[in-house]
Amino acid sequence: MFKYGIDQLTVSKVLKIASGELETSLTALAIKKVNACRSKVEKMANGDKAVYGINTGFGPLCDTQISKEDTSKLQKNLLITHAVGVGNSIDKKLSKIMMICKVHALCQGFSGVRLSVIERILYFIENDLLPVVPEQGSVGASGDLAPLSHLFLPLLGEGEFWEGDDIIPAKEVLKAHNLDIIILEAKEGLGLINGTQFILAHTVIGLQKMEYLLNLADVAGAMSLEGFQGSASPFMEELHQIRPYKGTILVAERMRMLLKGSPNLASHKDCDRVQDPYSLRCIPQVHGASRNAFFHLNELAEVELNSVTDNPIILSDTVAISGGNFHGQPLAMAIDYCALASSELGNIADRRCYLLLEGLYGLPRLLTAAGGLNSGFMIPQYTTAALVTENKSLCFPPSADSVPTSLGQEDHVSMGSISGRKFNQILGNIEKILAIELMYGAQALEFRKPNKFSEIIEANFAIIRSKVDKLEDDRILKDDINALITMVKEEKFIVK
Repeated sequence: MFKYGIDQLTVSKVLKIASGELETSLTALAIKKVNACRSKVEKMANGDKAVYGINTGFGPLCDTQISKEDTSKLQKNLLITHAVGVGNSIDKKLSKIMMICKVHALCQGFSGVRLSVIERILYFIENDLLPVVPEQGSVGASGDLAPLSHLFLPLLGEGEFWEGDDIIPAKEVLKAHNLDIIILEAKEGLGLINGTQFILAHTVIGLQKMEYLLNLADVAGAMSLEGFQGSASPFMEELHQIRPYKGTILVAERMRMLLKGSPNLASHKDCDRVQDPYSLRCIPQVHGASRNAFFHLNELAEVELNSVTDNPIILSDTVAISGGNFHGQPLAMAIDYCALASSELGNIADRRCYLLLEGLYGLPRLLTAAGGLNSGFMIPQYTTAALVTENKSLCFPPSADSVPTSLGQEDHVSMGSISGRKFNQILGNIEKILAIELMYGAQALEFRKPNKFSEIIEANFAIIRSKVDKLEDDRILKDDINALITMVKEEKFIVK
């Protein structure tokens, strides 16, 4: 059971809540914190002093005080005017994760949103009422204004929900569930749409994908090494203890585990080859550097998951601080780093694919015994090359850019929403590249038989062969590649 506003969220907990594996509760302490903060907001709203976001306009209109009578209209207008997202809709799971993260932030007791509003969002989460949110339009400071506005329009009876693959007007869904529309009060619109939950949801999904792909890259690299009959000596523990990066040490340890007891590698232990190409020999250094980036982003994401990122922050009956907790830069820069780190997994995997095609050390050129008449595996490497270059083009860091908005009041923005989207695009390409490397690795192993391989490589070889046969004569490989991509996406391979 996860207790909102009390327990600490982690990436894995968010994913379990989203999938229904982990139940949640709104505890008495969380309710007390929410109600206490709401009381402070109401005192400010009823006072004569101008307090940003409570009885003033927003952005460049922060110096315009709003009457008590117009407070509700001000908050409703905020959501309506900021719901200007464009492009394709984000995945439903991302919408759900955004709501989970927002509820946890609101339950910290610094935002001033009423308990009844939080309970309605919880109802949406628990009943899979998932709002439709366009993917484009956030600059990542004042938080993710456009996507969060679309996310919470249904509270007002505006916007849309998903119903399967169909899009249904929110009013119809609320009516079907006997839910009244919510009339927002002071501070609530701002509390709902100010925050980094769009960036954060993309980070959570990206970290989940990246963790598996980091492990799978080690497996694909080990399979390629088995097929090439490379050396396991570059993975010796002693070598990496004298350059002890956390990621490098972990990858070297995993490579020793993945190759343990391989009769195939033992069969050429005393051959006259001096060293392997970097794409094999430097797997710990390259994959390990990508893991270091993963560790960093995961650490920052868990700080963000348990932070309050709206504005203003309510500290007492008289103090509401208009700060910058909504700014996405802390995540944006690390996401861009992880995008680059993920891209490199594909870069080195493509090099290993090419290496297996060269016809070295007993492997036939293009991994086919009947070259000339057959092109074998020549062309799938064109695909990995194309995907690698596409990823390189996606590696430009959006966090390095900033376009002023809001008449210069918001004169430096993070663009972290774009970072998050690009990060996941790159990871999608890595799934395809690694699927192709696994296909190549399995074909290379065919030419090392009757040698046996390490236990985990044998197991993954069998998984591949359950969907993709050995290539004897040329055939259409599209179905084989797609079958392996599906298995990668569904995490069918044994990586630990």
